[in-house]
Formats: sequence, C-alpha cells, structure tokens
Amino acid sequence: MSDAASEIARLRAALAASEARAEAAESELAQARAVVSTSEAMIKHLRLEIAKLRREQYGHSSERRARLIDQMELQLEELEAAATEDEIAAEKVAKTMTVAGLKRRRPARKPFPEHLPRERVVIAAPTACSCCGSDRIVKMGEDVTETLEVIPRQWKVIQTVREKFTCRHCEKISQPPAPFHPTPRGWAGPNLLAMILFEKFGQHQPLNRQAERYAKEGVEISLSTLADQVGACAAALEPIHALIRTHVLEAERLHGDDTTVPLLAKGGTQTARLWTYVRDDRPFGGGSPPAALFHFSRDRGMANPNRHLAGWQGILQADAYGGYNDLYRADRDPGPVESALCWSHARRKFFELADIKGNARKGKPAHDISPVALEAVARIDAIFDIERGINGLTAADRQAARHQLSRPLVEELHDWLRAERDRLSKHNPVAKAIDYMFKAERWPAFTRFLDDGRVCLTNNAAERALRGVALGRKSWLFAGSERGGDRAAFMYSLIVTAKMNDVDPQAWLADVLARLPGTTASRVPDLLPWNWKASELRRAA
Repeated sequence: MSDAASEIARLRAALAASEARAEAAESELAQARAVVSTSEAMIKHLRLEIAKLRREQYGHSSERRARLIDQMELQLEELEAAATEDEIAAEKVAKTMTVAGLKRRRPARKPFPEHLPRERVVIAAPTACSCCGSDRIVKMGEDVTETLEVIPRQWKVIQTVREKFTCRHCEKISQPPAPFHPTPRGWAGPNLLAMILFEKFGQHQPLNRQAERYAKEGVEISLSTLADQVGACAAALEPIHALIRTHVLEAERLHGDDTTVPLLAKGGTQTARLWTYVRDDRPFGGGSPPAALFHFSRDRGMANPNRHLAGWQGILQADAYGGYNDLYRADRDPGPVESALCWSHARRKFFELADIKGNARKGKPAHDISPVALEAVARIDAIFDIERGINGLTAADRQAARHQLSRPLVEELHDWLRAERDRLSKHNPVAKAIDYMFKAERWPAFTRFLDDGRVCLTNNAAERALRGVALGRKSWLFAGSERGGDRAAFMYSLIVTAKMNDVDPQAWLADVLARLPGTTASRVPDLLPWNWKASELRRAA
C-alpha cells in the first residue's frame, strides 16, 4: 500500500509539473503571437511611411504607386487590429500566471487639436489620508488624462419672429421685412443645404441614403423635398458658376479630359461623358488661381469639345483623342488651338509592357518583359526627373532649363524610338506604343513643352480633377437624367475649384448660400473660393 501511495504522489507531481509546463508554453505562445503581430504591424507602418516619403520626394515613380499606398494602408489597418487582439489575449494569459505581459510599442499619437473645446470632469478627491486616515490633507497637483469624444449631430429649428405693431394714431401696421433665404421656399438653413450638396456631390452620398440617415436621427425629410432644394441651390449658385466659367476660359492654357458616366436610359444605362477643363498656372509660377469647369454630354462626339471651347484659343493639354482635332484646324474661328499631348499617357503604354511585378502577379514568365519598353520607360523617367526640379519656376526659367537639360534627352529618345521601330513588326505591342507618339504627326505636340515654359509635361491636373468622379461612380451608380448630369457637372465645378484653392467646400458653400441673397452683383466676385479664402484669413487674423 505504501508503494502505491508513493506512486500516486509521484504521478500527481508529474501531472502538476506537466500542467505548469503547458501553461507556460501557452503563455509563451500567446506572447509570441503578440510579438509577431506587433512586428508585422510595425514593419507595414514603416514601409507605408517610406512609400509616402518617396512619393513626396520623387512624385509618381510608377503608375501604380497611389494604388499601392492605398492597399498598404488597408493592410496596416488589419495588422494593427490583429496586433491589438493578440496583445489583449497575451495580457489575459499573463494575469493568470506569474509571467510578465507583453509591452507593445505603439506609434506616437499626435496631440489633440488646440481649437477643440475642453470639458473638465473632476473625480471627487479623497477626504482623508488613505494611509493613516488623517483629514489633514492638501492638494499638491493633478494628473490630467485627455480622451477624444464626439457629440452626435444636433438638429435645431430656428424661429425668426417678426413682431407686428399698430399705430394708435393712424391705425397702420408696422413690421420689419422678412429676411432673405438661400432658396425661395426658405425652410432649410445654409449649413443644412451645404451639407446636403457636399455629401451628394463631394462625398458621393445619394439623396436617398441621406434621407434614410436623417430619418434615423429623428428628422424625416422626403427624397423629393431634398431634390427640390438641390435644384433651388443650383439656381441660386449660378452667378458663382458663371464667374468660374469665365475665369477658366480666360486662361491661355487649359488641361482637358473626360471620363465615363453611366446614364439611366430606357431598358438600362448608356455610357455618357463628364468633361473637365482645368486652369492651373501654378506649375509655371502664374498668379491666377486654379479652377475647374465641368460639362456633361450623352456621348463622346467631336461636337462636345467644340461647343465647350467655342470662342476660346490657346494651348490645350489633353490625350490624343481624335475628338479634339476640330479645335486644331487652321481655319477655325477665332483661330486654331495648339495641341500639347500628355507624356504620362505615352509612358503608360510602355510601362504596361515593362511592368515586371504586374506580370509576376499574372503568372507570366520573365521573358515576356519587353527590354525595349523597359528602356523607353527609363528614358522617359529621366525627362520626368528634370520636370520635378523646375516645377513652380517662371515660364522663362522653365523653358531655359528644358532647352539645356530636356531637349538633348528628347532628341535622343526620338532617334532611338525611330531606330527600334524599324526593327519591329507592325503587330508588336511595343511598335504600337511607339506609333502612339508618332502617329498623325503627334511628335510636335509631344515636344511643344520644350519651346513654351507654360506647358506641362503631363495632363495630370485634369486627371486629378476627375478622380472624385471615378470614386463616386461606385456610390451613385448612374446619372438619373441628362439634366441630372448637367447639375452634377455644375456642382463639381464649384466643389473641385474650392478644393484646388485649399478651401473647405462645405464651409464655403454654407457661407456663400447665406450671403449671396443679400450681395449686390458687383460684390459677387468676393465670394469666389480664392477671394473668400483671403477674406477668411483676414477675419481670423
């Protein structure tokens, strides 16, 4: 019996030791998972920072850099969430055992903005010493912990009261005049109207989704009522849009581009177009503020740019779309438009043939990469590097730098492309990329930037203006009618112009809608985004 008791005791001790080792292994595994998750999040964070810094320093070094950064940010979100979950799991295990918990190194958080209001919540102070119980205690300081909080949106009804008075002498009634309202029916305030407009056209939230959200907040506004106010605001903002249109068409150089917009039609949708013409003189140190003008059309016909730019003459930076060709005719009235083609479009065709990483993702072998396309991308990138260094200089300085630095590279590129093209068949994809630059005598339009410092190397300004439309297509799906497309183009002109001038579109629209009814025609230019921004800065000072 004594041997059996000792054997049982030994087995119990072995079981306890085994359980202790299992718990220790579990704790070590939890901490290892937390360390790995934290390390992955930190590595991804550092890679993202490096990518952003390279983008700021060198610009667009590849066509997919912007999408790569967006993808890295999404991955960083998931890694940070996973690291936090693993850290909490490791802390729970550490509490039940005598092991040290993981101390995760988090990125430094920026301090909360100074302009936010502070609300002090003071915890009741002790009335006696926690050690000896004496009530002879005095305050020696305090520790403040700040927590960022948000107050849900508040709705209110403003009652404007106009009192009536009657005269005891003549029995006439006196009453102050009714105030001006942003829209004829005047039931919505300017801030509400600006929010509706900006969420629909700036944040791509259709009115039906806005109505659903407002109803959940206790304010039911029908879709037709919201649509009525959008139309009323478009009519009220027409003077501002007219001034922006005039300002854009006064430019000597414009960027032009278009993008597809699904248009609701009988039995489905048809592909309509949204056009933009951008004035941006900042690359050559021009003093005129930037602005964008949008147009909507049911198709991509040649008549559309002719109508949009009727009476305008200058330099048009665009792609090689044939719909602009009528503008370049020598017999055009009032005169021909000069064409300046985009090098980003030309480079993109070579880049797609030399994208090593892209082909690897598609499972294509390495020999599918064209060495000619790769060399063409390298040569074009050298020209882009020069442009980054002269961006913002005056037109004369840019032209002088291009004559000295860029022209030799462009001439070498021309001769090299011609020589390579003679060795390729017409069906070779690289030959098609080369032909894009030489077809229909396009080379003078590609090299116009060498002789005019105002011309940019790319048409990226117009593509940036259309970026919001491309994002919004997934939200609003289609334009409900041709009038709806025209209204969208109208509002995009206002919102994109405000963004180009570093102005908050919603705050600007709210102030303009509030002030416009009482503003004389001669003072309407003061409400343009660039003038409004200057007045706001003076008011803040």
